[in-house]
This record gives sequence, C-alpha cells and structure tokens, in this order.
Amino acid sequence: GYKSAKSVIHALVDIVSKNGNYLLNVPVRGDGSIDEKERKIVEEIGRWMAVNSGSIYGTRPWKIYGEGPSTQNEAKLNAQGFNEGKTKYTSEDIRFNTLGNTLFATVMDWPANGKVLIKSLAQNSPLHSQTINKVEFLGNQNQPLSFERHSDGLHIQLPENKPVDSYGNVLKIS
Repeated sequence: GYKSAKSVIHALVDIVSKNGNYLLNVPVRGDGSIDEKERKIVEEIGRWMAVNSGSIYGTRPWKIYGEGPSTQNEAKLNAQGFNEGKTKYTSEDIRFNTLGNTLFATVMDWPANGKVLIKSLAQNSPLHSQTINKVEFLGNQNQPLSFERHSDGLHIQLPENKPVDSYGNVLKIS
C-alpha cells in the first residue's frame, strides 16, 4: 500500500524540524506513468506545499524541534526519532523551524476547540524572549490571528473555517 498524504506531510514537517531531509519515492510504470492512487496522494501533497512551502524551504531548525505528547514518547523510538509512521500526532504536537526572524510552528492536527497553546512560547520562556507582534495562519491567506501570551504559553485562536486538509497547520509567528 501507499503512505497517505497526511503521513508524508507529518514525516516531512517532523524531519525538517530536526534539520533533516526527506526523499519521496514515487514508483512509475514502465511507460513513465503513475497510477491514480499515487496521483491523488501526490496532488494532495502538492496542494499542502502550495500553501505551506514557506515553512519548509530554506528554513533552519529552532532551539527545540517540537513539543507535545509525541516528543515525550521519543525515548521509546530509535534512530534519532526518525521513525516514520510510528508516531500518532495530536493537536498538542507542534514542530518548529525558522527563517530569518520568523518562527514557524506547525500544529500536527486541528484542535477540536479551535485553540492552540504553544507552551515553549510562554511569557518568560528562555526559548523566545522577543515580543510577538503577529501570528498568521498560512492556510487562511496569511490572515492575522488573535493571540495572547501568558505564563503558561502562547494562546492562539485558529480561524473558524477548518481547512479541508487540516493536518500540518502552519502558524507564522513574528
């Protein structure tokens, strides 16, 4: 069977947050064509990349690669945490990377209540002492989101309209 677009995107985001590279192999028939199942998966990945590629290309790892339940299970994994397909991501799982002064936080699943809490960006966090001026959701034409920074983390209200492909939700923080 084929990996789903969701699992490929999750692996890509996780690996890039750890300063890795991801190679995607799409097998072709003898005549150079690909089957319909593959085409659908590749097109779905392409739609996600069309919106969120700025959080992937040219980025660098942040001070930590991520937070959430999946980061606490890493001790059970092997090979530096690059264990594709062995991790179940939730809306509390977030991966980070940077480009210049911009921090990208990718929320791995859509939260049921539409709210995200990024604990690593708490008010007095040693990881991010700069002021946060704006948070944008790339899946919503870079529309600014409402947010508040407290001692327990950065609280962000996502847009009301959940995207069709609601995995790998990228927040642009500046």
